[in-house]
Amino acid sequence: MTSPLPKPPRKKVKTEKKRILSEKTRLLLLAVLVGLLCGCAAILLKTLIHWIQTGLTSWFRSSADGLLLLVYPGIGMLLSLIFVRKMLKDDIGHGVTKVLQAVSKNDSNIKPHNMWSSIAASSVTIGFGGSVGAEAPIVYSGAAIGSVVARKAGLSYRNVTMLLGCGAAAAIAGIFKAPLAGVLFTLEILMFNMSMNAILPLMLSSVTATVVTYLFMGTDVQFAGTIEAFRMSRIPFYLLLGVFCGFMSLYFIRVTLKVEDRMRRFRSPYWRWVLCAALLGLLIFLFPPLYGEGYRSLSLMLNNNPGEVASPFFGEFLFSNKWLFLLYFGAIMLLKVFATAFTNAGGGVGGTFGPTLVSGGLAGFFIARLINLTGIAVVPEANFVLVGMGGLMAGVMQAPMTAIFLIAEITGGYELLIPLIVTSAVSYGTIRFFEQYSIYTKRIAAQGELLTHDNDKAVLTLLKTSELVENDFTPVRIDGTLGDLVQIISTSRRNLFPVLDKEDHFCGMVTLDDVREVMFDRSKYETTKVSTLMKSAQAFVYQDDKMESVMDKFETTQAWNLPVLDDENKYLGFVSKSMIFSSYREQLREVSHE
Repeated sequence: MTSPLPKPPRKKVKTEKKRILSEKTRLLLLAVLVGLLCGCAAILLKTLIHWIQTGLTSWFRSSADGLLLLVYPGIGMLLSLIFVRKMLKDDIGHGVTKVLQAVSKNDSNIKPHNMWSSIAASSVTIGFGGSVGAEAPIVYSGAAIGSVVARKAGLSYRNVTMLLGCGAAAAIAGIFKAPLAGVLFTLEILMFNMSMNAILPLMLSSVTATVVTYLFMGTDVQFAGTIEAFRMSRIPFYLLLGVFCGFMSLYFIRVTLKVEDRMRRFRSPYWRWVLCAALLGLLIFLFPPLYGEGYRSLSLMLNNNPGEVASPFFGEFLFSNKWLFLLYFGAIMLLKVFATAFTNAGGGVGGTFGPTLVSGGLAGFFIARLINLTGIAVVPEANFVLVGMGGLMAGVMQAPMTAIFLIAEITGGYELLIPLIVTSAVSYGTIRFFEQYSIYTKRIAAQGELLTHDNDKAVLTLLKTSELVENDFTPVRIDGTLGDLVQIISTSRRNLFPVLDKEDHFCGMVTLDDVREVMFDRSKYETTKVSTLMKSAQAFVYQDDKMESVMDKFETTQAWNLPVLDDENKYLGFVSKSMIFSSYREQLREVSHE
């Protein structure tokens, strides 16, 4: 009898497909779980902030009690500083930037404590009146939840990154009750080159988090306002607002980063806290609306009650002079950036998301009131407050789609969708003339660690030098002879041989072509030393080198193989152009066609 034919390889392909489908199915289920957890985390953060704020201010009976508002933010910053430095011993500030760094350089691995530590620290900072937002910390917590859940489930690196993005989207959706904005935030700011396959898990997690928030906190929009219907005749003024928001965005980014960098020149974090707390207290004394997130001011302006923003100290006096009143709001708009930077630099934990919304609302009010005072036209100030929020967000975060739909969702302002699009697009276009990166990406872009929406740059960032090292080259000792080298050649599959000393330091290399003419001359086996045959490497690669740097070295030397060394200059292996090109094609295929 003839033996049965072997099973066709098609079975193996089907098995592989089943395995992939199984992971994709798990990804969708886990996206729902992450959305549930992130929705609960958002509720917890908002509740803690409310409890702390109420406990600190509900007993006020006189204006003298209000003077405590000058010292409360400093106390909150100090408590947060002690918590971070003494208990966590980890840097948890600038949550969105930390998430981007985790994706670009840490395999999307976020520490488990970030699931709760950002919530704890930011609730104290903001509850005590720190002039920052809660959105960046909750994004960090949400991303940590997604990362931890994905790694516990044993998902692949790419799906760990995907679930991390689901956590961030769910966090934004939960804290703002804005599911579409959560999806767009992740796609525009956090994730690079995500295909349409990413939309479904992102939507599942965002909608789940929103539903959880609806169940516990109601379905009302966060910033209800008195909005007038859109008129086409006002388009030129929205264009003007867009240009203004573009320049304000440039101011916001550069001043924030510069002030924080200046403050961090103080080596002692506690002296830095003293200075920042004092400066923040002074700003709040002069401009009370700088206390806390500033969302109360937004609500007042959206409901055409700007006179109450400056109360209780200066409201009546300022309202009596229309130009002084306008300048006061302009000062708040400009100084909100300093208040935010002082809070973060002084030890507080918070983000720039909320301050961006507040500053944008102030920018919109400033332009609208200026137009009304000059008599050029009569425009609805509440409309401009709402649109200004979107304009500044589009510029500062360089995410116009997120800005447009977030503002529409959190204000119910879909009637102003066209002005939002116009202003956000103009603001984004204006700042791009002067600043390539957003407030979240500027620092890490300078370090060469930013994943972008450009395929080539994104793939190069994903490739890690340490993972491309080939170490199957047989080394030869520098004090060895030609005979020793020939013996090694006879058993090696490679035609390149690193030359090492006794401590494994790289001394040079020998190729098969270098010894081809003498390797069969036995008379030279004992007299010819390896040190006379080797040649120096044209360049060295270190295991932590970024791939762009490695490619520059290959381009400069025109070599096909370069030795890889550790921090002590000990030999680790070689990296080759062929291996890089092969890995590049594989990563490019995953990024583009998953």
